[in-house]
Amino acid sequence: MSAKMRLFWKVWAATILLVPAASQAATCTPQAELSAEERSALSAVGGRLAQAVVQQDESTLQAALLPAETAEWSGIQSAAEQAAPLVKSGQIQLRNLYLLDAASQTAVADTQFFCSNASGTLTVTITMHALPPGRYAVLLADALGTPLGGQLGIILAWDGTAWRLAGLSAHQGIFDGHDGVWYWSRARGLANVDPWSAWYLYDAARYLLLPLDILSSPNLEKLQQEQGQILNSPQTAFPYTLAAGDRTWKIDAVLLDSSLHFADLALAYESAGVTDPAAQRTEAIAVFSAFLKAQPGIRQNFHGLWAYAVKDGKRTPVMELPMGQIP
Repeated sequence: MSAKMRLFWKVWAATILLVPAASQAATCTPQAELSAEERSALSAVGGRLAQAVVQQDESTLQAALLPAETAEWSGIQSAAEQAAPLVKSGQIQLRNLYLLDAASQTAVADTQFFCSNASGTLTVTITMHALPPGRYAVLLADALGTPLGGQLGIILAWDGTAWRLAGLSAHQGIFDGHDGVWYWSRARGLANVDPWSAWYLYDAARYLLLPLDILSSPNLEKLQQEQGQILNSPQTAFPYTLAAGDRTWKIDAVLLDSSLHFADLALAYESAGVTDPAAQRTEAIAVFSAFLKAQPGIRQNFHGLWAYAVKDGKRTPVMELPMGQIP
């Protein structure tokens, strides 16, 4: 994001930033502490924009866009389009509102907002990179009744007269009928008996429970701590070498992949360099099979596997297969 907020949208898709010296001139007012007037105004704007996403009403979104974000419209438009299957036919319900005040900042700065409840027992942290001075709001909304549990995050900026759209994010909240709490509970139950499955189930739980990548909370920190305590996990296993018959495969990474809206895992493996599509698929299936033989619990806990062949530093997507089709 520049001083004119032209990169505000890009911050929305970034991972949580750890800011060593966050601005001290920033405050956050959570929903319960807002005045009735503030809460009503933000709810009205957020509800209208969230409904526009459900209805794929791009004209309403574009009309509400902060003028300084005009050059970033394509990013917000893309986010709205990607949200379509997540929120289709859903009933919008606002979950949380946060009013962020960085108006007293003297310059663009990496800024953390600490949003505490009245008793100070719960603090949600919102981190924004290169934030210009101003007033902002973050709104979280759920699309109730949708199979994928769509979650929306909306950033608003005050332009002096009205709240304007400055960022939009959509996130899945359900895999195969189960929410993040279910995946967390399953991960916890498998931590001592199947560390690989547990590790990636924690990843799935985090993905489903984190509606915005700029948020952090005590619950998410607890999840991360639990995951980090798993013994014999894949945390330090890579590159991971597998032997299958007279072949040896080296897997560089395994990551959660939600591209198809399922809890899949993506395997990046060092390829022999075959280029024929049929040979690439044969190689990928051999890697899949060897991986599942080494880590059999993965088959029962995830939907499928993606193959990414790595050769000379280049990573090429090959295929995805559901577990039932992998020998």
